[in-house]
Amino acid sequence: MNIKQFEYKPLAHYSYAIVSDGKMAVIDPERNPEQYYAFAKANNAKIVAVIQTHPHADFVSSHLEIHKETGATIYNSEKLGADYPHHAFDDGDTIALDEVTLKAINTPGHSPDSITIVAKEGDKTALFTGDTLFIGDVGRPDLREKVGNMKAKREELAEMMYDTVTTKFTDLPDDSIVYPAHGAGSLCGKNLSEAASSTLGDERMGNWAFKKQSKEKFMNTLLDGQPFIPSYFGFNVDINKTGAKNLEASIDKIPFIENTTATGLIVDIRDEADFKKGHLKGSINIQAVSDTAKFETWIGSIITPNEKFTLVIDHKENKDKLLNRLAKIGYESQVRQVITLSDENLVKTPQLDLEDFKKHPDNYTIVDIRNHSEINDGKFFEKALTHPLNELRETAKTIPTNKPIVVHCAGGYRSAAGSSILENELNGIEIYDLSDAIEQFKN
Repeated sequence: MNIKQFEYKPLAHYSYAIVSDGKMAVIDPERNPEQYYAFAKANNAKIVAVIQTHPHADFVSSHLEIHKETGATIYNSEKLGADYPHHAFDDGDTIALDEVTLKAINTPGHSPDSITIVAKEGDKTALFTGDTLFIGDVGRPDLREKVGNMKAKREELAEMMYDTVTTKFTDLPDDSIVYPAHGAGSLCGKNLSEAASSTLGDERMGNWAFKKQSKEKFMNTLLDGQPFIPSYFGFNVDINKTGAKNLEASIDKIPFIENTTATGLIVDIRDEADFKKGHLKGSINIQAVSDTAKFETWIGSIITPNEKFTLVIDHKENKDKLLNRLAKIGYESQVRQVITLSDENLVKTPQLDLEDFKKHPDNYTIVDIRNHSEINDGKFFEKALTHPLNELRETAKTIPTNKPIVVHCAGGYRSAAGSSILENELNGIEIYDLSDAIEQFKN
């Protein structure tokens, strides 16, 4: 059984290919299908199946594009209510991939339509668990209350997850390899391991969800302390239920203009130092200067689905890469234009007098934009006001403006976005970004 794991680090997403004697199946593919095509070509294989473990909330899948371009059959649970051509893949259904047999198990809990794929070849077993079973955790149960063909309250899904964990994996061997759809850093769970795979035996021993406990205790643990839900999650569920448009065609139609200006909602992806030296009024600084920055998560948390914006980039050469990153969550459809800046109509961000701030912190209103779960673990400044970044555009107007405002997060990346949001929302107020100087205030 030839299994290839593909990783997209900014979303902590794993997708998979299984090859057996010239036939290939793809599981939970990301938006750009080219890597799967390349793997198929390298292995002299034909893609015959593409399988969705559920309609993902945190990324847009290329299942429909792969189907259209290769003729591969799409498989998913009939409970998903898919609007694209597909074959049902539920309890007892199988796919023959030459020497490998793929069997579906309905494993609701993260979503009502989740499946786990059991791949067997001889005495070898691999489990592709989607967002049901992670390494060290299970999928969160609170994403399907408002979206999807099947809606369910978080308490109902938590109970389903308990039943899944206690009954659905019972007959599978300890040496089964567990391949999840996400690792540490994903918002689809709260305590995911850094490990990319595990064995079912190790999960039975070390994963909290497999420990002997009452249903009530299991549900309380699962429901407690889940991270925030980004704005784009429901939007992506709906896209994946319908099937995304062709990636290349979606990106190619977006206008690009060099050395220009713009008005309205603007997302500026440049490094915070360059942004602070000069940016367009109305810009939000959501940095994408590294390939591992959580750009997709934060633009999808700050900018709402269907909200149109101009994208400011640093260099023309990065245009396609950045549009591809936006397309990971379906936001390329919201880009009015991509631009590089001229020197006209730029505004600067004032620099904080750090020594004065240290000596006289009470002369400032301090705004902590970390997530609620982080703040619950302790504050850096006792009098700091809590305004998580994903809520800040809505709550900014409630922040007192009788003093200069200092924005901080845990490391500096988010505070660049947060301070730029407040610049826009609280016009005329002194806004400062503590940035990575926050390290000097940690105990």
